[in-house]
Amino acid sequence: MSNMKILVINSGSSSIKYQVLSMPKQIVLCKGLVERIGIADAQLHYTAGEYQVDKTIEIASHEQGLEAVAKLLMDPNIGIIDNVDEIKAVGHRVVHGGSRFTNTTIIDESVKEVIKSLFYLAPLHNPPNLMGIDVAEKVFPNATQVGVFDTAFHQTIPEVAHRYAIPNEFYKEDHIRVYGFHGTSHQYVSKQAIAKLGEKETKIITIHLGNGCSMTAIKDGNSIDTSLGFGPMNGLIMGTRSGDIDQAVLLYLMEQKGYSTQEITQLLQKKSGMLGLTGMSDLRDIEEAAEHHNKMAQLALDMNAYRIKKYIGAYTAMMNGLDALVFTAGIGENSDVLRAMVCKDMDYLGIKMDENLNVGKKKVYTEIQAADSKVKILVIPTNEELEIARQSYNLLKIKQ
Repeated sequence: MSNMKILVINSGSSSIKYQVLSMPKQIVLCKGLVERIGIADAQLHYTAGEYQVDKTIEIASHEQGLEAVAKLLMDPNIGIIDNVDEIKAVGHRVVHGGSRFTNTTIIDESVKEVIKSLFYLAPLHNPPNLMGIDVAEKVFPNATQVGVFDTAFHQTIPEVAHRYAIPNEFYKEDHIRVYGFHGTSHQYVSKQAIAKLGEKETKIITIHLGNGCSMTAIKDGNSIDTSLGFGPMNGLIMGTRSGDIDQAVLLYLMEQKGYSTQEITQLLQKKSGMLGLTGMSDLRDIEEAAEHHNKMAQLALDMNAYRIKKYIGAYTAMMNGLDALVFTAGIGENSDVLRAMVCKDMDYLGIKMDENLNVGKKKVYTEIQAADSKVKILVIPTNEELEIARQSYNLLKIKQ
């Protein structure tokens, strides 16, 4: 099983992020993005070695988008394959796998039905994930389709942490529990941290900060608690999602203000978080506004850091210690402002940042703790595509 070419797809509602990797050597042959699918000025991006394509074309559907990608992959001048059958596997990021999928899984019709049955738990993510699978089956008909589930890494969370204090029948019959998300990212960066720490027994908190945000307590390589739960809305303050909120607020909105469940969902998923507080969802814009003394922008940053600190305290207490704190994903890797705010006045827990080491965006593994910090403070760029390719390759190796 040498030099297997694996296409990794992360399909969004109007985008397809993709990479082709040669496994097991983990060589990225090409990568790119199809964005604004269904809009007149759709964008197609493709990079293979020194070659780069960025163009505006009409892409009405995900199928057309993936067909355009396949055409570039087979381009006689800049392509990396001669025909679609050279792609032996397509690894798909699937956000919600429920309690059914605890490991990477070869996708068949029964798996697709389960993914579909979980639409209501991840309405922004599972539908486009399934669409990506359906399209990939048509464009790469002889490739093995593999599902890598965001929830799988969190299946090790013990019952004391994944149960809600509601009547037992909701757990037994409806499977209402903490599932967690961003598992592929948390798993990847925690592996990198453990390898660098060089210890078998480790207590790590990983902080995935992007438009969606989550934190995970990882003990000896296993997820034992995480901030996102039954659905991907609670926990930290996110770009447009509220994070933790008192249930009484939702009851008030429904009973006193007449909000429907659909309106509540829209409010919590698309109109809250940093957007709800500032009118902006991009942290770069919010940081710039705060620099120009925008009080709401500054308050939103303070609230964001405050929430993260609360989870650090809770997870450190629960693990009875902390070896490393890991920042990752777009904001975690690029915002030295938020990293500094999170780590300020945390010396009681042994967290002490070196402000000079923290400055700037971090494109590679970087340690930013002070010399006398008891806890390592790490910035580790996530690579979900590589992790998906690894898991897909390892599964196919076992199956052969």
